[in-house]
Amino acid sequence: MENTLDEFRKRQSAITRKHSRMARGYVNKLDKTSGVIVQQPDSKTGSVGRSVLLRVAVAFMVLKVLTLSWLGPELYESHLAQLREGSTVERAGAFVMQVDPVTAKGAALLSPLMH
Repeated sequence: MENTLDEFRKRQSAITRKHSRMARGYVNKLDKTSGVIVQQPDSKTGSVGRSVLLRVAVAFMVLKVLTLSWLGPELYESHLAQLREGSTVERAGAFVMQVDPVTAKGAALLSPLMH
């Protein structure tokens, strides 16, 4: 009896997951074996979050490169040193804004064009 109840709960949670995915969009497809039209969740709706996240990360990297090339390495490091002495949020900002190899390479390529 307990095994039957566990199987029922698994099927019920699978149906709930499918319906919540279908609420974000679905497509109608023809089942080739039975000839019945079935509705399936649209798989394209889940990639929007990754795309937005990737664009934000690239925009942030471009901002870091522009800031480093505009200020120069010495002034940029002095600003980071001031942030490292501040509150927890400022220290976290200094950690995120620290110069990494990609930022340094991009600033080295862009710096002669800006000055």
